[in-house]
Amino acid sequence: MQPQKATVRPIQRFASAVSKCSAESAAYGKCILADYNSVHKDLCAKEFMRLKDCYSLAAKKA
Repeated sequence: MQPQKATVRPIQRFASAVSKCSAESAAYGKCILADYNSVHKDLCAKEFMRLKDCYSLAAKKA
C-alpha cells in the first residue's frame, strides 16, 4: 500500500509562491508608494504583470 499524498491547501500554495517573489513584490510596492496619493488603473502595470507572472510560475511549481 502506498502512502497517501498530503493535501496542500490553496493558501499554503499561495504563501509558498509569495515567498519566492520578494523582489517583484518590493518593486511593485515601491511603484505604488511613489505616487500613492493618485493611484489609478495601470499606474504600475509593468511591475504588476511581473509580480503576477512570478506568482503564477511559483504556484505551478508548488
